[in-house]
Amino acid sequence: MEMLSIEKELQGNSYPGRGIIIGRSADGSKAVTAYFIMGRSSNSRNRIFVEEGEGIRTQAYDESKLEDPSLIIYAPVRVLGNKTIVTNGDQTDTIYEGMDIQLTFEQSLRSREFEPDGPNFTPRISGIMHIEDGKYNYAMSILKSNNGNPESCNRYTFAYENPAAGEGHFIHTYKCDGNPLPSFEGEPKLIGIPDDMETFTDTLWNSLNDDNKVSLFVRYIDIATGKYETKIVNKNK
Repeated sequence: MEMLSIEKELQGNSYPGRGIIIGRSADGSKAVTAYFIMGRSSNSRNRIFVEEGEGIRTQAYDESKLEDPSLIIYAPVRVLGNKTIVTNGDQTDTIYEGMDIQLTFEQSLRSREFEPDGPNFTPRISGIMHIEDGKYNYAMSILKSNNGNPESCNRYTFAYENPAAGEGHFIHTYKCDGNPLPSFEGEPKLIGIPDDMETFTDTLWNSLNDDNKVSLFVRYIDIATGKYETKIVNKNK
């Protein structure tokens, strides 16, 4: 698979929607993830990321302007032992609760489908990172309607064992802007992952469409120790 430039991928797409990146730093020592949200409506844009425990939560920037919280207020990131869960919706909790009773990532998502926001039927995208005894692997999932048909849910899981240094995968909800919004197609895109978290954060934030970007989360986890560093960037300040 050809390695793509994350800058070009984001700069060339005004509305990828919400996106998850998971991979490994170039020096091989860090497990890396990033999650961003975008918005076209005032309700979607009225959000920030805030830290909650070892994870994060979306929160209304201006509570007085919050309209419908159902699909926009959730915990995108939660940590369960040596596992870090990253998703674009409240299926973060579904995965956390399922894996807490020994279900697999895939089994935990069996109870969920794409979002009920027709005509878009936004895909649910999810990722799981597992670090144990100096070893690292991750998986990504997308649950999407069958070409816009809400009667069928297509389920795809992509697993990456012992990922290569400097490589990551990028999955997002929408192929591009549109009305209705077309769902992401294909497998997660191969992209490069640098060692420097500040550089990676700046690259992602500066490449997202200025009008539509809302918030960005980036985390680098030391594979040897499990210690992590986090960066959060909010457009609303």
